[in-house]
Amino acid sequence: MSPLTRPVRTHDTDPPAEAPPTAPSAAPPAAVRAALPGLPEIPDLRTIGAMDARALSSSLFKRLRTLEEGTPEYSYVRNTLVELNLSLVKYAATRFRNRRESMEDIVQVGTIGLIKAIDRFDVQREVEFRSFALPTIVGEIKRFFRDTSWAVRVPRRLQELRIDIAKAVDTLEQQLGRAPTAAELAEGLGISEDELEEGRQAANVYAARSLDAPVENDEPSSRATHQLGEEDPALDVVECLESLKPLIATLPERERLILSLRFCDELTQSEIGARLGISQMHVSRLLARTLDVLRTGLLEDPEPEPGPEPEPDSAPDPDGTTESAVTPAPPAPATQSAAR
Repeated sequence: MSPLTRPVRTHDTDPPAEAPPTAPSAAPPAAVRAALPGLPEIPDLRTIGAMDARALSSSLFKRLRTLEEGTPEYSYVRNTLVELNLSLVKYAATRFRNRRESMEDIVQVGTIGLIKAIDRFDVQREVEFRSFALPTIVGEIKRFFRDTSWAVRVPRRLQELRIDIAKAVDTLEQQLGRAPTAAELAEGLGISEDELEEGRQAANVYAARSLDAPVENDEPSSRATHQLGEEDPALDVVECLESLKPLIATLPERERLILSLRFCDELTQSEIGARLGISQMHVSRLLARTLDVLRTGLLEDPEPEPGPEPEPDSAPDPDGTTESAVTPAPPAPATQSAAR
């Protein structure tokens, strides 16, 4: 018998009757192992050694790639690989044991990373699964902290101070048998009470709240998403109307009246023609031409406003003074009184 072989327990008193056929999904683990030729039976995972676990994982990975996803055999081999390598998750989770989240939550998130690593692992690359899986597990745990931790970016010093405060609170509670005061915490940490308060305020933004969480107001069922603004399509209409006002003002009176009757009073073209004493076809042509004029006016770039007239050029005199290039006006003719 192979050292990795676990005998299947049977009852000697049972009659050797043939088992009735059952659906593949309801097959017990022993039947699944029997349906996997060439694969050693799985021993008790609690007693298997590290070397045997690696050898068994290698065999299971090779077999997993030959099975079809969704079958009982595939699920059984995949779940066995997860159980064989749960120690990697626990090892990675110990790096984050001082976080606020419980170790159970961290292990659950790390197990998701382990499953992703199992699904992505390629045996043909001849890379040890431990080296491949650990970065994936740690990355999944860090992603969990990133999504559920600091809601506002705070300095690194305050992040570390939050952890020190949490540790000091636990230690002093055990020593004093009660919750420590701010002065006792500050003295135990060797910081001032102002720094302690700063660290506590930083801890308030540690956990990001969900948008679906109830908002603290008079309405208990109110959510943050209900208070967020949204785009109002009516604002686009207001913008277009404001842009059309100067263009409509330049239209002839009859065209302005047709626009008002059609879009404000919502009259039909026949009703407009009857009121103005013209045919419906004429109203249609006038309306189409007016809309084309307005459309063209909206698409055209506005003409630049005329700027101030340029000042006349001036040239310096040889003596350094500036002489205007404009020809000076001739002197007024002398009057008779001045001649006298």
